[in-house]
Amino acid sequence: MKFSHQLVLSSLAVFVLSACSGGANQRRQAKDDFAYLNTPALKELNLPQDAEPQFYPNYRIPQGEFAGGIGREVDIRPPQQILELIPGARTEHKQGETTLWLLREDEVDKVWQTALDMIEEQNIAIRQQTSTLIETDWVSWVAEDEDVELGARYQIDRAFAGGRHGFRISLVDWREGGKVMPVTATNKERYNALMTNLVTARYDLDLREEAARKAEQLVKSIQVTMGSDRSGFPVIIARSPYNVLWNRLPSILPAMGFTLEERNQSQGTIKAKYAAPGDEFWHDIGVKPSNLAPGTYTLLLGDLGNRTSINVTDSTGKPVEKQLLEDMVPVFAVIAEKQAQ
Repeated sequence: MKFSHQLVLSSLAVFVLSACSGGANQRRQAKDDFAYLNTPALKELNLPQDAEPQFYPNYRIPQGEFAGGIGREVDIRPPQQILELIPGARTEHKQGETTLWLLREDEVDKVWQTALDMIEEQNIAIRQQTSTLIETDWVSWVAEDEDVELGARYQIDRAFAGGRHGFRISLVDWREGGKVMPVTATNKERYNALMTNLVTARYDLDLREEAARKAEQLVKSIQVTMGSDRSGFPVIIARSPYNVLWNRLPSILPAMGFTLEERNQSQGTIKAKYAAPGDEFWHDIGVKPSNLAPGTYTLLLGDLGNRTSINVTDSTGKPVEKQLLEDMVPVFAVIAEKQAQ
């Protein structure tokens, strides 16, 4: 059967310690040898006839038939964890299947579309598809901690229970080095998580790109006016969210004649040195020259929700006069508009 595509595990999907050395087996198996497999079977303890045995329950060996791998069959790699990249999503693991539960149907719609987009972009063939189910063809996994090329087929479906909307990924077929093998619980859990992380990482990337596009639109329609803070000192009010304005100031301020020296986003401070532009600058922007004296100034930004306040102080920490701020407002507005065009 033909491989539909080959996925190379990135840092978003699998974490491999750079300090590890050697082959894939050394990363999957214990460092020491497997001499413990040659341990003689336990024997019944023979006690003198009158002796009364006493045992600590801490070391009592559980009784029963236990199935599981031993020796080289044991995979010591830490289990894969689902990256919490979808706000409000809750992860459920059941019988090796991974389900993301969300509160709203439109959120699942977006995750579902993200999975479809990723499958199409990676050229993964689809064996079956309905409005609530996708069954993929073989997907090849290549990883440093695997000694052979792995193949997997997935079933992705939507679920609904208890007022919640779910997105479920389940590994249904498995092969190693081109040979079809039974799906083990370990492989099912590990490679379900990896595929889920690829989908959630792509979803997170799409959200951030959309936020960046919206931020760019907000900058294009930015409005700048005068206002006052709680103490009554004059401030500039930019009708733009704090994060949006913060990302734009490194390009706006130099165009106004400021040279940035220090920036601290958590404190909302920008230290910059001002040098008055020449007459050609003022003629080009169509604004009367500002009387702001050359020197070092500190801009203090305040987060007001959908607006941002800008307080300006001189090198001594004294707020600049109201008239100087009023002179800066039209310059700020014109530069921001020109850069958004």
